Parts: sequence; structure tokens; C-alpha cells
Amino acid sequence: WGQGGGPPPPPPPGGLHRHNTMPKVAYDKSAERTEKKAKKKAIQKRQSAEGAETGERQGHHGIVFNKTFGQHILKNPLVINAIIEKSGLQSTDVILEIGPGTGNLTEKLLQRAKKVIAMEIDPRMVQELHKRFMCGPYGSKLQIIEGNCLKNDLPFFNVCVANVPYAISSALTFKLLRHQDKAFRCAVLMFQREFALRLVAKANSSMYCRLGCNTQLLSRCDHLMKISKNSFKPPPKVESSVVRIEPKNPKPDVSFEEWDGMIKHCFNRPNKSLAGLFRVKATIKSLYETHISYCAMMNKPPRSIEAFKAGLEDSITALGFEQRRARTMEQEDFLSLLAGFHSNDVYFA
Repeated sequence: WGQGGGPPPPPPPGGLHRHNTMPKVAYDKSAERTEKKAKKKAIQKRQSAEGAETGERQGHHGIVFNKTFGQHILKNPLVINAIIEKSGLQSTDVILEIGPGTGNLTEKLLQRAKKVIAMEIDPRMVQELHKRFMCGPYGSKLQIIEGNCLKNDLPFFNVCVANVPYAISSALTFKLLRHQDKAFRCAVLMFQREFALRLVAKANSSMYCRLGCNTQLLSRCDHLMKISKNSFKPPPKVESSVVRIEPKNPKPDVSFEEWDGMIKHCFNRPNKSLAGLFRVKATIKSLYETHISYCAMMNKPPRSIEAFKAGLEDSITALGFEQRRARTMEQEDFLSLLAGFHSNDVYFA
């Protein structure tokens, strides 16, 4: 019917003849098979992704890591070896490891040290450590303490090596530095990158703060290396760093409570001059109340509020620190300032 260019002729009354019927479309089984394979592959890919995500949350033998304890297991053997080397371990050392997890770092420590004391809060990880080491060649060198390291007394140790849960970084650092037992040689600790940079920051740095000032009063701090978040399972949301802390021996002859009280006031507004900081009414009121308590404890009459204000100002001007700002002051400057305050019966704790 296409030769004349017009519409097709009407069908005969009996319907279409057999030779004019449209050909049936053949059923393509190969296309159906291809479609089924594509669907199956998509399902497998999705299941594989889900399995990988689950695997990031699980450790050895299907242990699900507890976010409450900040568990991020260090899995990179190159990083583990680097930490061991930078710790400077000796064969006679007693090592304190806080938060050993499944024992990846513990195994290397046992190979180098005389003894390893592992403090772990998670009973499931304690069982994992028992399974992994107690029946092996290093079982006699490992002591496992189950409990919270912040609430329990720390044992004697020479070196502390730890992948620290980020939530307890500050509390653990100062617990170590104020450890009353025989001073340890050093601590090699892994922290969140920002925390580590604040810990080692010097005066005039944008990261210089109360944390670094307090830490550096009691120790020497060095940043050793950066650690990618992909070195952990599951990976944390932030990057990490390893810091070496060596406590000063002997410790500075200063009350840490007094020091921290003064540093807290100074870094409340680190870019403001000291003269301006200690003229604030709320600050004067708080320090005067502490002055009254101190005088009562020492059985001496307190100063009047006017005399106290004058002594507070004299403590700063005598050193020429009126225009000094906390972010620019070194440790020696703060020690001089604290001595000046004490000479005028200005106390902070």
C-alpha cells in the first residue's frame, strides 16, 4: 500500500487475509537473561557495600565497636611500627598502655618491653586480649587491668603509650603529669589533631591556649607525626597526631591549682591587656573572696577592698605587664606574674 501514497484499502468483510496479518514479535529470552543478570549484580553490589560498612564497625571476631568509649582501633602496621620506634623503648621498661582495644599495638610493645600493663574499660576487649595473648609466648609479660583509668590509681611504669579516646584526652594528660609515683620517662600519646596542636603551641601562636600553657609548665611536649583517619577502624571523623610528653624533673616549685587559676583568668580573653583583665568587677569580686578565705585560713586580717584593688594593680605594674597579653607571654612571664600576685596576697585557689 505504500506505492500509491494514499491510505490502505479497507479490509474485506471476512477480515484480514492470512498473508496481510502483521508478523508476531519473537520473544527475546536473551534480553530477559541480561536484565536478570544486571539486577542480580546490582543487588550483590549493594550487599557488598552494606557488608563493608558493617565491617568498618566490627573488629576481630565480629566485635562491634562502642562509640561511648570512643573506640577507633589502630590498624595500620606502618603507623604502629613508627610509634614503637619513636617511643624509644628499652628491654627493661614497664609500659602502661591505656585503651589497648584488640591488641594491635600491644603485640609490638610486648616484643620490646619487659612488661606491659594494659588498662581497658570494655570487658569485651579484655576477653579479646586474654584470647590473643594469655596462652601465647607473651602471656607472662602482660598484665590486664579492667576499669576506668581516670577513676583508678595508675601503677608504676616507665613509659606510657596509648591511642587515647578523644573524649578523655585532657583529663588523662593531666592525670599522667600529676602522677604522684616515681616520675615516668615519657608518654607517647595519640590525640585528635587540633588537641595535639594546642598541646604543643608556643606563645604568639594562634593555637596557644590554657591547655598548652598548663601542659608545658609540667612537661616538654613535641609533635611527632600526623596520622590519617584511614589508619583506624572504624575511621574517626577527624585527623590524628602523635605527641611525645616528657615530664620535667624536678617538677616546678609552684602550686598547680594556683597556676591554673591564674592562667584561667589570663586566657579568658587572651588578646586583652592584663591591666584590663584584672579591672573587671566580677574578677575583682571573685579574687577578693578568695583573699578573705586565705586570710581566715592563715589567721590574719584581710585587706580592705580598696587596698586589695591597689595591690592587684601593683602586682601587674611592678613587672611592667600592664599592656602584656596572655597570648604573647612565655612560661617565665607567667611565673613572675604569679609571684607578684602572691606578694600582694592575691591568690587564685
